Amino acid sequence: MITNFTTMRSFLILGFPGLLPQYYGPVSALLFFVYLAIAIGNIFILAFVVYEKSLHKPTYLIFCHLALTDLMFGTVTLPKIISKYWFDDSIISFYGCFVQMYFVHFLGASHSFILMVMALDRFVAICAPLRYTALFTNNTVSVLCGISWILPMSWMVGIVLDTLRLPYCNSNIITHCFCDHIAITVLGCENVREVQVVAFGMAMFSLMLPLGFITFSYFVIIVAVMRMTSSNSSRMTALSTCSPQILITFLYFMPRCFVYLANFVGFTFSVPVRIVVVMLYSILPAAINPLIYCFKTKDIKEHLKKKLVTRKFNSSTTG
Repeated sequence: MITNFTTMRSFLILGFPGLLPQYYGPVSALLFFVYLAIAIGNIFILAFVVYEKSLHKPTYLIFCHLALTDLMFGTVTLPKIISKYWFDDSIISFYGCFVQMYFVHFLGASHSFILMVMALDRFVAICAPLRYTALFTNNTVSVLCGISWILPMSWMVGIVLDTLRLPYCNSNIITHCFCDHIAITVLGCENVREVQVVAFGMAMFSLMLPLGFITFSYFVIIVAVMRMTSSNSSRMTALSTCSPQILITFLYFMPRCFVYLANFVGFTFSVPVRIVVVMLYSILPAAINPLIYCFKTKDIKEHLKKKLVTRKFNSSTTG
């Protein structure tokens, strides 16, 4: 469908190229259950931390910010692609697509910076434990996470406006499951390269700056733990406090780095494979992270056990 940029009013979400119609139902059902897992898991984490006053600590407040970005990202991206395969509704309005693009990249950048705050939390806790409670308060976390939200929010406005000003006179088919910057700009007619370079630079900044700091901080943490004069069990205990953060960081950054590195060395994915890979590393961590919070974080796990034991006891006594 070719349209002149003066008359373009909507885009069509292509989804997974080459997917046969008989698989539309299973794919939409799978995406729906993934969205349910994202919504239920992250809302549970938010509610549980808010309800349990003893969890009102810097580490768990950071988890709440991460859960909020995951919940918002799933809500922004999944309903439309589910609607495409469930109700054959592929159309997204012209401006609606840009709104979705804004939130996709804004939330991704915010998530990166919040992960950097999480690494700073563990860095101070391990390397300066006596000063941790003074340096890393709830107010400190709120300020740092607030900055992590506000910075990407501001520059993404400029990127969206630049993209919006492009003349669109090519196909209006978005070759993706949601509206991202590259999928939209390739449909432009002129000045596309300039807009893409600026957006790519900001994407690299929001990805590589946090990743560089996170890598440095965890390297210093490992060195500091290895130099401890305490027993091996104490060292392992110290490292175990970082395991949820390391897992969450690994799930977020490693697939992205792999894709960028593969492109850099000249290895290109076919369009269907690329879309599947992007969907996997964009959506699955949001569904898996709540499990990591619950089963790899000592305080949350212990509180959950107490709740379950109390409930079983109450039900047995009333029975």
